[in-house]
Formats: sequence, C-alpha cells, structure tokens
Amino acid sequence: MSAAPVRRLAAGAALAIGLGAAATAWAQTGGGAGRGLNWPAIIMFFLFVLATLGITYRAAIQTRSAADFYAAGGGITGFQNGLAIAGDYMSAASFLGISGLVFASGFDGLIYSIGFLVGWPIIMFLIAERLRNLGKFTFSDVASFRLEQTPIRILSATGTLVVVAFYLIAQMVGAGKLIELLFGMQYLYAVIIVGALMIVYVAFGGMKATTWVQIIKACLLLGGATFMALAVLWRYGFNPEAMFADAVATHPRGQSIMAPGNFVADPVSTISLGLALMFGTAGLPHILMRFFTVSDAQAARKSVFYATGFIAYFYILTFIIGFGAITFLMTEPGYYRLAADGTYNRISGLLGGTNMAAVHLANAVGGSLFLGFISAVAFATILAVVAGLTLAGASAVSHDLYASVIARGRVSEQREVAISKASAIIIGIVAIALGYIFENQNVAFMVGLAFSVAASCNFPVLLMSVFWKGTTTQGALIGGFLGLVSAVVMVVLSKAVWVTTFGFAAAIFPYDNPALFSMTIAFGGIWLFSKLDASERAGREKQAFDAQFVRSETGIGSAAAHVH
Repeated sequence: MSAAPVRRLAAGAALAIGLGAAATAWAQTGGGAGRGLNWPAIIMFFLFVLATLGITYRAAIQTRSAADFYAAGGGITGFQNGLAIAGDYMSAASFLGISGLVFASGFDGLIYSIGFLVGWPIIMFLIAERLRNLGKFTFSDVASFRLEQTPIRILSATGTLVVVAFYLIAQMVGAGKLIELLFGMQYLYAVIIVGALMIVYVAFGGMKATTWVQIIKACLLLGGATFMALAVLWRYGFNPEAMFADAVATHPRGQSIMAPGNFVADPVSTISLGLALMFGTAGLPHILMRFFTVSDAQAARKSVFYATGFIAYFYILTFIIGFGAITFLMTEPGYYRLAADGTYNRISGLLGGTNMAAVHLANAVGGSLFLGFISAVAFATILAVVAGLTLAGASAVSHDLYASVIARGRVSEQREVAISKASAIIIGIVAIALGYIFENQNVAFMVGLAFSVAASCNFPVLLMSVFWKGTTTQGALIGGFLGLVSAVVMVVLSKAVWVTTFGFAAAIFPYDNPALFSMTIAFGGIWLFSKLDASERAGREKQAFDAQFVRSETGIGSAAAHVH
C-alpha cells in the first residue's frame, strides 16, 4: 500500500480523535447538559477508539484489491464470521432498544427479541449456502445471476440504500443519546463524532477492519450483558419468578407488563411486525455481505450456526436486563428528570429516555466503573454496526451501480474501490443528518421499519430469483419496486412518521408496520408480472435456471477465496 492512503488514514484518525477530545473539553467548559463527566467511561471510550483505529490501520495496509475491500479476501473462518455476524446483528437497537422496550412495555419487548432471532433458521436453511455459491461481493450478484444485470442491480442497490438509511437512523440516534449522556454534550455534536469515526473505519479499512471491530465488540457485549443479567438475577437468588413479581409491583402498568398489548395493540400490527422481523433478516444487505467473507458454502453454514447461538443467548440476556431495569431504576429518583415538586414519570422521565435503561442499570449494579465499561461497549456496538451498514451502502453504489451498471464492467478495481470510499463519506454525512432529524424515535422501532423494507423488497427478489424457475427480470423488477415503494409509503403515512415526526394531526395508514401488506404486494407482483412476461428474454432466463440451480447447490464455478 502506498504512503498516501496511510497518511490519509492518519489524518482521518487524528480528526476523529480530535473531535472526541474537543467534545470532552467542550463538555468540561460548560457546554454539556450539566451532569458530571464519567471519566471511566471516557477513558474506555478512547481506548476502544484507539484500538479499533489501530486495527483499521493494519487492515488498510493489507487491503490490496476489491476482494479485500468488499469481502476481506474471503479468508475469514466460519467461527470468526459467526462472531462477526453476531457483532453486526447485536446492534444498539437490540441492546439499548429492546431493553428499553421491555422497561417501558414489558412482555411486548419479547416480540422484537423473538422476531430478530427466528429469522436465522431461514437464512441457515434457505439463503446462506446458495448466497455464497452464486455471489461475489453483494446480494445483487445473486439476484441478477440469470436475470438482466442493469435493472436488477438498480433495484437491489435502491433497496439496499433505503434499508441502510432506516437502519443507520436507529444506530445514530442510539449513539447520539449515549454520548449525550456520557459526555453531557449536545446531541448534534455526539452524532457528528460517530459519523466521523464511521467514515474512517470504512473508507480506509474496508471489510477486514469492519470484521475485526465486530468480533471484538461481540465479545465485549456478550461479556458485559452476561454480567448485568447475572447481577440482576443474583438479587433474586437466581429466581426469575421473584424478579417478575417485583417488576409487576414496581411498574406503573402493573400486571399488564406480563402480557402482550402495551406496545403492539392489535393482531394485524403483531403479525405484520413478526413477518418483518422474521423475513427481513434474510434481506439485510450488511448481513448478506458477510457470507462472501468466508471461503466456501460449508463455512457459510457454520457461520450461521455459530451466529444463531450467540444471538439467541444475547436476546435472553436483553429480556432479563429490561426487567432488571424496572426493578432497579423505577424506585430511584436519581435516574430521572424530577418535576418541581419532586415527582417523576417512571417510564418517560428516565434520563436520556427509555433507550438508556440498560446504561443506567449498569450503574445501578456495578457502579461508575461498570457504567463506563457498558457505555464504551454500547458505543463500540454502534460503531461496529454503522461500519457494516456504511460498507453495504457504499458497495451498492460502487459495485452494483457504478461498476456494473454505469461502467458496465469496464472499470479497474482501484477505481471501483475509490468510488466505494467516496460513497462511504457521503453516506456518513447523510447518516449524521438523518440521526439529527429523527432524534426522538425509539431505536428498536426504527430498525423494525428497516426490516419491513428488507422483507418487502430484498428478500422477495432474492428468494424468488433463486428458488422459482418462472421468475423473470420484468417480474422481479416490478414486484420488487412495488414492495419497496409500498413499504416506504406506508411507513411515511403511519403514525410514527406522519404524526410523531412530521406533526400532522392523524395518520393516513392505520398501522405502524407495513410488512404484512407490502410483502404480499411484492410476492404477488413478482409472480403476476413474471407470468405475464412472454418475451424472448423471459424464455432465456427460465432456461438458465437449471445452470443456476446446479451452481447454487454444488458451488461449482463459485468465486474462491483471495487470501494473501
């Protein structure tokens, strides 16, 4: 690697650290919200940032080709990739959002936990092996394997960028709130710091740096969450029944927190949310990209096996942490914004909002030192996920749109990677803006919307192109866009955006989650318009299915690893 990229990395690292140092100094001089600085958290925060910048520097030196940048050269083992997938998937929405949902609504938070988890058997048995055998860098490679490249790649890239945008909002909000609480600084400055670090990781380190940041973060998060859950259960003699009874007695909603209905009130919303979480996982571009980092289909299957185990264990912990936050925090006024008469709202009055329930619980069970550790881990969680998301979005622009559609394959690897790095910078700036605009949204809810779009566009196109011989370019294109547009329009017209964010009096679409409707539109559209397609091209695409099927099942002809 030449000296220029290393100098740019050093400059980017200096900028990121400088931003953090300036923010700390600014908070000390009175710019913050008036709460004292948590020095253990700040020290651990900077240690993590320095360690990950070191990883990024090493990865930047080793990244010599497009395969290295997009897929870490295909040299990640099944176990390593399983940990990295878990690190990518156990996001701020999971750790902060689900524990916050359980804290506020009780049982309904479990819908998210279970929904996020049950998508993995679908990936394991339907997607992982075939994805690795058919693709190279992105899932668009798979969807367009026998279909026409240009329209399918435009559709896939559009779906990827919309999903990345929704998902990034959740991560940026979580990061901003966390640093706001940690440093006592303004939300906007907190979001800018996260965006700057994210750009440095992706633009210089590529998939190799992103993978190792995710692995380290997964280990730290699993360790910290395990300690928190054990500390909560220790208080009740490891008797969950006693913990639940105390939570019911403490929570303002009483017995209702042990039954569904506080957050998702009607059957249609529940089914729609469940479908989004179950099938959206198999359409998340930053997760699907991870299957190209391993050497073969067997390693891809092992990745999912390990990831499912880590993720299942983690979601059990988040449920315990959420109920623990109820019992530890709701009787302690020190964790709340107090009214003039000393009263406080036990749900909405929590400092930093309900998304910060897990962070406050860390302070309650382990003091300021453990609070510092969990805060740093939560921040690491966010950085790892936004790096993966940004890489997925940048790859959609550079590999799917620029290299395959605009340049039609006539582009050097160096030019393609340069376009990807520039895209990462632009996506980072957009993420900062979106994170600022959607400051007050629940992060788990925003991720639920990302899953809805993934389940309504990416997943139907991917599944039908691989498994149904009758799928044609016309069917996939029209059905996919119908699913994408309907999902986005329904989300915008729902109460969460139309009323809460835009301030209109009433929602036009009555449900918060559109997946039940938009998935039906997508699958129906793909089937109908493929059936109506009697063109010569459609005939060729159907004939090409057998060759695609053989390669998807055997891996004969698939891209090999590029380990140096």
